[in-house]
Amino acid sequence: MHDEVLKMFDMTGKVSLVVGGARDLGLDMASILAAAGSDVAITSRTIERAESAAGKLKAEYEIDALPLALDHTKPDQVVETVKKVQQWKGRIDVLVNNAGGGSGKHQLFGRSTDDIDNLIAANLNGPLYCCKEVGKVMADQGSGKIINIASIAGIVGRDRRMYERNEMNGQPIDYAAAKAGVIGMTRDLAGYLTPKGICVNSISPGGFNRNLPEGFVKDYSDATPMGRMGRDGIDLKGATLFLASPASDYVTGQNIVVDGGFVIWK
Repeated sequence: MHDEVLKMFDMTGKVSLVVGGARDLGLDMASILAAAGSDVAITSRTIERAESAAGKLKAEYEIDALPLALDHTKPDQVVETVKKVQQWKGRIDVLVNNAGGGSGKHQLFGRSTDDIDNLIAANLNGPLYCCKEVGKVMADQGSGKIINIASIAGIVGRDRRMYERNEMNGQPIDYAAAKAGVIGMTRDLAGYLTPKGICVNSISPGGFNRNLPEGFVKDYSDATPMGRMGRDGIDLKGATLFLASPASDYVTGQNIVVDGGFVIWK
C-alpha cells in the first residue's frame, strides 16, 4: 500500500477516549483506533470490564491503554474522567461517545417516567456531558474529533410487527427520541466547535446480529437492501476510523448511516 494512504489513516501519537468501549461495537471502535496507532482510554461502568478490554488492546496492538470506570450520566464523574485522561497523556484527540443503549418490555404506554428519564440520560444527556468536558480540552488544543454514536432509530420509525412476531421487546419510543437528539446535538455542536478546530460527526448504526432469533434476523435482512444485518468486529470500524483520522479533516456536522441501506428501502 502506498504511503499516501497509510498517512491518511495514521493515528500514531493520537489519544482517543472511547466512552462505553469495553464490549461489542464500543470495543470494535476502540480496536480500530488502536490498530491505527492511537493510544486509547476506555471506559465502562465497571472497572473490571474496562481493565479486560484495555488489556486486550495492549496485547494485540502494542499501544498504551487506560481503563476507567465511568457512569457518564454523572457530570462529576465525567469531569474526573477527562482530567485523568489529560493527566495520562496531556491531550485528547478523539472522543467516541458510545455509551447508551436500552430496551424494555414496554415501548410507550407501560413505560414509567423513571425508565424514560434514565434512558434519555444515558443516551443523550451523558454524551452531551462528555462533549462539553472533552470539547473544552480540544478547544484549548485547537484540534480534535468528536464521534457521537446515534442510531437509525433516530431517523425512521420502526415496524414493531417484526419484533412482535419474533416475541422480542423492541426499543422504546424514548430511545428513538434520545438518538434523534444525538443527531441534532451533533449538528449544532459542529456549528459551535468547528470554528475552534474540532470536527463533530455522528454514526447511526443499523441492526447488528448479536445472538438474535433466527426469525428476526431473516425479517430484518429481508427489509435491508444488502440482505443482512451488521457484523460485529467488521462493519462499524471503517466509518469510525474515517471520522477519527486525517482522512475526514474536511468533514463536520455529518451523520453517517451504517445500516446496509435499511433506512432507504420502503
